[in-house]
Amino acid sequence: MSRLMRTAVLAAAVPLAAMGLAGCSTLNAVRSDVSAFGDWPAGRAPGRYVIERLPSQQTARETPVLEAAARASLERAGFQPVADPAQAQVVVQVGGRITEVLRPYHGDPFWGGRFGFGGFYGRGVGVGMGFGAPFYSSPTYDREVSLLLRDRASGRVLYETKASSYGATPGDEAVLGAMFDAALEGFPQAQPGPRRVAVELGGGNVIGSSRVVSPAPAASAPR
Repeated sequence: MSRLMRTAVLAAAVPLAAMGLAGCSTLNAVRSDVSAFGDWPAGRAPGRYVIERLPSQQTARETPVLEAAARASLERAGFQPVADPAQAQVVVQVGGRITEVLRPYHGDPFWGGRFGFGGFYGRGVGVGMGFGAPFYSSPTYDREVSLLLRDRASGRVLYETKASSYGATPGDEAVLGAMFDAALEGFPQAQPGPRRVAVELGGGNVIGSSRVVSPAPAASAPR
């Protein structure tokens, strides 16, 4: 292997190794950016709730997963589910969005770009993993969950909250649950935020919460 080739391979390996080490330390936590709005009545308990599905959610395949994750978080916050909407005090709407994003790799000038191994200006035959051609990392996923809580009797919105995160997987029930836990952190106090909230996977334990003054930077180790 030529010296130039060894330099390129080592340069690519360093950020990958760093990502692996960072991921190990945060494997059991999800970090979300959270904003909450509303004016929950002072002294009002969470009470009984029912989830209301919008027409677009009736047959969507992700709806049951979102609802299951939201239910666990709502009940940890003190809400009690009821089957009969007439017995509910609060009507909850659950939302979620997952977007796949492909990000170009910019960690080393020899990986594609102007002076690729396939020839100057990216021309020629590529070598190995596409040397000399644009290189894209594995996809990451931008995820968002939201809750809208209304008083059933009056229809008035009492509380609105959302949490967003990104990671290497679309998000299973555990990840989405941690995001709903983050969205309800501090309930019933509304904090328009944004705040960065870290929640342990599987238990709903908040392990960190801090206000984000400027636009949120990318998390060092997405989950």
